[in-house]
Amino acid sequence: MWMYLGLLSALFLGLHNLCKKHAVQGNEVFPVLLGTITSGFFLLLPFYLGSQYLPEYTREIGFFVEDIPWITHGYIFIKSLIMAASWILAYQALKHLPITIVTPIRSAGPFFTFLGAVFIYQEKPTGWQWIGFFVIIFSIFLYSRIGKKEGILFKKNKWIFAIIGATFLGASSGLYDKFLIQNLGLNPQTLQFWFCWYTILILLVIFSLNWFPYKEKRKAFKFRWSIPAVGIFLQTADYFYFKALQDPESLIMLLSAIKRSQILIAVIAGGLIFKEKNKRKKLIPLIGILIGVAFILYT
Repeated sequence: MWMYLGLLSALFLGLHNLCKKHAVQGNEVFPVLLGTITSGFFLLLPFYLGSQYLPEYTREIGFFVEDIPWITHGYIFIKSLIMAASWILAYQALKHLPITIVTPIRSAGPFFTFLGAVFIYQEKPTGWQWIGFFVIIFSIFLYSRIGKKEGILFKKNKWIFAIIGATFLGASSGLYDKFLIQNLGLNPQTLQFWFCWYTILILLVIFSLNWFPYKEKRKAFKFRWSIPAVGIFLQTADYFYFKALQDPESLIMLLSAIKRSQILIAVIAGGLIFKEKNKRKKLIPLIGILIGVAFILYT
């Protein structure tokens, strides 16, 4: 069951990425990020209020937001710091790079998660699963070669380093999620609600220094329907992902790989919608990534 929940998470992540590309095109990155997190927070707010005033009903429908001790709030705040840094780097990179380059690089995330799962959680992959991960990494290398044809030099482009940093931080957060869900026993909606709240506070501090004081930046921001859509799709994807993690038999390294199937939506649909270059050539490493994922899932 947890694998199917992972696939649902991948579906909504793919939709989230398409909306995110639309939201940041020619737009200020920081307010877009704040808008997406805030929309996700408002999506979850009724469940928090319901838990305070209608606890029996929210328990019955499975969306009760639990009261947690301050030390647990601290753990969630750490996750918010990690993801705020990851998102800022990722949004900046997405603004300056094609989605068909950004998304496959993000697909290397499972490799970092895989290593963490082996050394931290002692998850034991099979030989074929090891091969699957190296196939994914090799496919990412092929994308870098294609990226050069679009004027993107991977060794000199700072946005490439930004998306790599975002990928590493995102993978670290994924490993941390297993600790929060399985070790601390947090349910998905409790983690999501407080995570959104603390991330908003962190972003507001950052914005007060480098966005709010500058009138020209505020004027450059354009609100788009895709901004709240990004937050809604992200929280929906996270909900299914955290539900999958609640299963004690779930493996974080496999869940991370399953989530990468979102690239089918991002590369194919994104290439058609945003008219990006070299779509056919990008299908070759795309197939490689899918083969790597298949090795992980079915061996």
